[in-house]
Amino acid sequence: MNTQVLPVNEESIALAAKLLQQGELVALPTETVYGIAADARNGEAVKKIFEAKGRPQDNPLIVHICGMEMLHGIVSEVPERAKKLAAAFWPGPLTMVMPRGPEVSEATCAGLDTVGTRCRCIKRPGTVRPDVSASLTV
Repeated sequence: MNTQVLPVNEESIALAAKLLQQGELVALPTETVYGIAADARNGEAVKKIFEAKGRPQDNPLIVHICGMEMLHGIVSEVPERAKKLAAAFWPGPLTMVMPRGPEVSEATCAGLDTVGTRCRCIKRPGTVRPDVSASLTV
């Protein structure tokens, strides 16, 4: 593993997106703490989060997206009340739990048939990632 600490700029964001697409982990700032991210569709990459944090395998992760259009495949349906909540509170720290879609790895959801989703301002649309606090208390 090669750990790099980089400033936030277009070059480092592009590198982070490339690493995520290659199944690697990336640490990044969130609203409150640093998080560890992987591609939510890649079960092997997601397992690396659990290993790195010592996180129990039955504790699901949150999938972060950059817009409602990214929910296709992440969730199997978007209830009307979720659309209203998203319009009012996304992007932001609201996590909504919806039926899991076919693109999300089972590891991301800890085997559950639901997935927690949160919309944040991600610079590279198309990268779907779960991330969690870098602290071991999550």
